[in-house]
Amino acid sequence: MTDLTRRALAVNYANLALGHETFAADGATFVRDRALPIIYDANFVMDITAATPDEIDRLLARVEAEYPHARARTFRLTPDTPPAFEARLALDGYAREDSLVMLLEGELRGTAKPCDIRLAETDADWRAYAALKRADFLERDTPLDEGVREQVAAGLATANRGKCPPVRYWLAWVDGEPRGFFNAWEGIDGVGQVEDLFVLPEWRRRGIATALMHHCVADARARGAGPVVIVCNPDDTPKNMYASMGFRPLAVPRLYRRPASRE
Repeated sequence: MTDLTRRALAVNYANLALGHETFAADGATFVRDRALPIIYDANFVMDITAATPDEIDRLLARVEAEYPHARARTFRLTPDTPPAFEARLALDGYAREDSLVMLLEGELRGTAKPCDIRLAETDADWRAYAALKRADFLERDTPLDEGVREQVAAGLATANRGKCPPVRYWLAWVDGEPRGFFNAWEGIDGVGQVEDLFVLPEWRRRGIATALMHHCVADARARGAGPVVIVCNPDDTPKNMYASMGFRPLAVPRLYRRPASRE
């Protein structure tokens, strides 16, 4: 794994940990938020080094002790994760999910149309973001019932606001109302990240997403980033937009998750 790939993966996981309690124990780094038990991205384990049977047993026991509040047990893996640990998760019935990390090293392709893009700063701005985030999450095809979907949408909005600063959320305004959002972070070790792109369905194909992308990449770079990471679902179509704008595929981190035993 090249140094740039390693730094790109590190910035993504560091982004996920922002705003939450983080500590190292028993061969891994724990990310935890007791106030957000329903949010997987606020309660997970990463940087795993446990490799022997005894080390793996000890880590899994520690996970049960540290996450009694969480709805699921979630592990985020990298190419450095010991194969024996990943094999144990597969044996124990954890479901695997992949994500696609893409990296922009040069300039963005294409031209952004003029768009009114403003930093989310006030409580009113964040209420507007929460409403848009609810629309974003409810648009997704998930097996969750309506009540749980509403809880997750609200929890995601809370978790994302908790990353700010250093993350900066930007709202795209059209006709006096916010119609979309995106965020930017200068990152770590010279690699930045942009994340969480959404535009209301009725306002798509008008150049808003492209304008947000150009704005947020520029914002991350103005604050010190060189290469910029974006992470997407490898089974979804936004990856094609990102590739057309100059992002190249870099790595496929794995996530393993299963419900907590009480469920």
